[in-house]
Amino acid sequence: MATDVHRTVGPQQASADSGSGSDREHGPRTPVPAVRVEGLTRAFDGRAVIDNLQLSVGPGEFVALLGRSGCGKSTLLRILAGLDRDIEGTVLVPRRKAVALQAPRLTPWGKVWRTLPLGRPGGFLRAAAEQRPPEVGLLSPACPRPGAPSGGEVQRAPLEGALAREPDLLLLDEPFGALDAPGRAGAQRLVGELWQRHGCAVLLATSDVEEAVLLADRVLVLDEGAIAYGTAVELNRPRDRTDPRFAELCAGLRDRLGTEPAA
Repeated sequence: MATDVHRTVGPQQASADSGSGSDREHGPRTPVPAVRVEGLTRAFDGRAVIDNLQLSVGPGEFVALLGRSGCGKSTLLRILAGLDRDIEGTVLVPRRKAVALQAPRLTPWGKVWRTLPLGRPGGFLRAAAEQRPPEVGLLSPACPRPGAPSGGEVQRAPLEGALAREPDLLLLDEPFGALDAPGRAGAQRLVGELWQRHGCAVLLATSDVEEAVLLADRVLVLDEGAIAYGTAVELNRPRDRTDPRFAELCAGLRDRLGTEPAA
């Protein structure tokens, strides 16, 4: 798996998919992480929004990132996507990645697939979109122009477009936020099914504790720009919200966040 190195400080780091000859000769190698972040710092006007953050995401692992508004979740995903490079530290991510960010905007003159934030900045993969009609219904070149899709479809379009790329890393920033309850549940099922089918690593930023436990292998809590807490979600799939262990995990995470259950 090829990697992008966004920026390093100090001695140049070796590529994540490299290894010495002696490493190759002695037994199986430890799997290379899909994401490796070391000492990451991002400051705005002298204030560190991301502060010496350490993060590793394994190949095919689904990680949910929880945190209060303003904790740096969106900033971190933008950095991993390559959209923000004014950083200190080491960031290694796959070159084949896709991202669905908050607040998707559709231009009145373009088709839906043209507005999907796919891959590296400025890149839109029309071919992949056109070749995936069974899973990505909004991405056909015959899709109606913006104005015709419903609000839920507009919110779903960037998510489906990102999945169409079949990335090694999928970055999702509150992708279900504008959906009503049935639409949100359907989109969550879609993400879970396609992740299991394609096996890419996923990093989901969300403020919904139940959503994190429903989808992720591991949940991390971001606080003051660093990972303050992490826990594995060792529940069988599909997850059952009525399972007492599900409720216990959610309660523990809410305690960490200082939040109350949704009404």
